[in-house]
Amino acid sequence: MINSLEKDLANMRYGLLFALITLLYGFGLGATFGIYEDGIKGYLQEQADAVLVPVYDGDRAKVEKITSKSWVYFKRAHIHANGLGTTSLALILVLCYLPVRARLKSATALMLGIGSLGYSMFWMFAGMRAPGLGSTGLAKESLKWLAMPTAGLCMLGLIAVTAFVISTLFLAGNRDPGEKER
Repeated sequence: MINSLEKDLANMRYGLLFALITLLYGFGLGATFGIYEDGIKGYLQEQADAVLVPVYDGDRAKVEKITSKSWVYFKRAHIHANGLGTTSLALILVLCYLPVRARLKSATALMLGIGSLGYSMFWMFAGMRAPGLGSTGLAKESLKWLAMPTAGLCMLGLIAVTAFVISTLFLAGNRDPGEKER
């Protein structure tokens, strides 16, 4: 027989899966950076060198600035994946204990999971694109189509869970079991 927690987890399985994939992505990035940091930085340098004259006007200082910032974006992807993946997972588990309709739980979990993975990937893609474009700003702007909706999904998921918690704990007539009636 399936208990309520198992049923809720089954209903939120896709959001839960995306949250866990986000964590795998974040941890995988950390391991990859630890093993291949020099190779990754070399890749960024190669991308910039390929467009040294047309994009950077031969200015090595500009190349260094962009490739350095690109590496920061790679690390930002790692940090976002671990932070958002963990947060999404925790919020999905909180959802399990709230008296909310299954479809709302499922949709909220999916928003959190997809949002966390997509926004984390945005930073990696921006870091990869910047050396070839000669600008981190242009790289971020070119990926706005990914950043905006996925960040929005994270925010909507958080707002939904917050609203469900407030509704359950403060508005639904719930009182502390030890509190006496007046």
